[in-house]
Amino acid sequence: MAAPRVIPYRPDRAVDTRQGLPYFLGISGQTVGASGLAMHLVVIPPGARAAPHRHRGYETAIYVLEGRVETRWGEGLTESLVSEAGDFLFIPPDVPHEAINLSATEPARAIVARNDPAEQDKVEPYTPG
Repeated sequence: MAAPRVIPYRPDRAVDTRQGLPYFLGISGQTVGASGLAMHLVVIPPGARAAPHRHRGYETAIYVLEGRVETRWGEGLTESLVSEAGDFLFIPPDVPHEAINLSATEPARAIVARNDPAEQDKVEPYTPG
C-alpha cells in the first residue's frame, strides 16, 4: 500500500462555475483526489453577482480576503448581510443565497471551503419566488 502524500497544487487559470463566478480551483476531488473537502479562490468582478443558488447537502465556509460583499439569503433571498476583508461566513446546506460585490471598481476575493470534494456537481439554481 502506498504511503499518503502531501500534494501541492497551484491553479493556472479561472474556471466558470454554476454560480456564474470565476473560481481558481484549489483543493478538490478533481485536482488532488481529496475525499472530503474542496477549497477554492473566488473572484467577484466589480459590480458582479453570483447567480442565485443553493448547495445541496453540504456546508460552505467563506473567508473574505478583499472587498465588501452583500450576501442575500433565505427563501426569496429576503435576508441580507455584508461581509468584508477579514470576515468569515458560514452557509448551511440547502440555504438559497447569492453574493454581490458592492464595489463598482474593485474585485472582491474570498477563499471558499466546502465539505464535499465534488461540490459543483450539487450546485442548484434558485429562482426567488
